[in-house]
Amino acid sequence: MRTRIATTLRSIIGRADADLIRALRAQVAVAASGAELACALLDGTVGMEAARARMEAIEHDGDDRRAALLAVLGATLSPPVDREDLNRVSRSIDDVLDTLRDFVRETDLYQVGDLSRYRDLAALVLAGIRTLDEAVAALAPGAELRTATLAARKAAGAVVRAYQYALAALLTGGTPEHDAAEAMKARELYRRLGDVGLRLGDAADGLADGAMKRGR
Repeated sequence: MRTRIATTLRSIIGRADADLIRALRAQVAVAASGAELACALLDGTVGMEAARARMEAIEHDGDDRRAALLAVLGATLSPPVDREDLNRVSRSIDDVLDTLRDFVRETDLYQVGDLSRYRDLAALVLAGIRTLDEAVAALAPGAELRTATLAARKAAGAVVRAYQYALAALLTGGTPEHDAAEAMKARELYRRLGDVGLRLGDAADGLADGAMKRGR
């Protein structure tokens, strides 16, 4: 009888964990959509007006996905890592999408002509989000969570370092500018993408902290 009850409980907890991981990955997927849109804007595949409209829709979807994640988390008996850490991860992912929204909006607001300079950094952002998704997937039992979170941290760090190099080139004259106003625009847009890297790092740290607390 006890064995049957224990088996049933494990089954229930396993399904709940799967639902939670699925919900968190869905939120990450929306953030990836935001990064893909930013990349499409930068390479000219999508125009500014369409990009802003699509980003607004993506942001609303992200809000819905976060709400759904919190609902699943609240109903989960024993999540794979602490609730506080999972909420931190979800909040950081939400911040990633908000910052990408600001990046797209400000490219329009500042009337930036040449967007190509931001392509490489935006590509690193997208790669970082995809690596974070792999770390979230590693919340599943038996997966190498520590290895996956380390990779996510490294990917986030790559974004921050690339931002620092780009900013250094801008401020030391390595990147020619027509006037101070153009340099200020570039600095602000670089900073937005650098901030995405910081938020990705926060999300990876949340997963790593949760893994450590559970001895994974």
